[in-house]
Amino acid sequence: MKVTRRDFLHFAAAAVAIGANARAARGQSYPTHPVRIISGFPPGGISDTYARLIAQWLSEHLGQQFFVENRPGAGGTLAAETVAKSAPDGYTLLLTTSADAWNDSLYQNLNFDVVRDFAPVGTISRGPGVLVVYPSFPVKTVPELIAYAKTNPGKVTVASAGIGSAPHMYWELFRSVTGVDMVHVPYRGGGPAVTDLLGGQVLVYFGTFASTLEHVRAARLRALAVTSVKRAAVLPDVPAMAEYLPGYEASIYVGIAAPRGTPSAIVEQLNKTINLAFADATIPRRIVDLGDSPLSLSSAEFTKLVADETEKWRKVIAAGNIRAE
Repeated sequence: MKVTRRDFLHFAAAAVAIGANARAARGQSYPTHPVRIISGFPPGGISDTYARLIAQWLSEHLGQQFFVENRPGAGGTLAAETVAKSAPDGYTLLLTTSADAWNDSLYQNLNFDVVRDFAPVGTISRGPGVLVVYPSFPVKTVPELIAYAKTNPGKVTVASAGIGSAPHMYWELFRSVTGVDMVHVPYRGGGPAVTDLLGGQVLVYFGTFASTLEHVRAARLRALAVTSVKRAAVLPDVPAMAEYLPGYEASIYVGIAAPRGTPSAIVEQLNKTINLAFADATIPRRIVDLGDSPLSLSSAEFTKLVADETEKWRKVIAAGNIRAE
């Protein structure tokens, strides 16, 4: 049988259509069995809280169990690598945060690339930190802190929750913008850092709301600024850092990512279902109670955010010559 060029083109078009329809069908039938969301953080923290909130929502609205698997270690890179190397079928997802964006530069020998190897699915929240000081430390504003640090170089201690933690990165951005010299004291977690701050062993801390808010409200710590462009609803009287340092913005986004190559129909289905949560009062209220803001983005918008944040923190890490321990 002789096949003409026209016949061949018709056959090829039909094959493409069949493949596209099959992929669409797979997306429409998703999920057919339980889905795991891997978190690079231990149970009980704010990231774990968000993972479980969105897992419950997805379970209720997609008819299969979405369960959280905690795989902490190496700043979240163990969890990220697990997902990056998983089958791109929508059944292994990552609870991703800004830490993944800066880990891309902080760790030198990663076996994955945060921009290349993931498909950003949807966002949950974005929240700033808060710059706090020991109450008897004689500064009450960000300009006073900058002036004091510049006239007392090497004498002001700034705590962090460890190399590569959010408090550390917020401080490094502050240092790169202001040029101030403080003594960085990394702790093994935010709890010990806050304990020593409350005792006056260290003087300054760029903390999370979860770890500092109750102490600020009880006047055990003094808040100088939130690390964002706008003021935070939970601390309306505390200035935003950008009021003193235009352009300064340091916050944590939280979202869901899938391995690169996950069918677009699955990505869009998950994105649509996640964004439905923001029309319900329960999840946005919980996010606000934790000191953050609900963040609803399309997959394309989230992809741009990840790329922008990765480049932003790459510059900060390079300027500070920071390396993960």
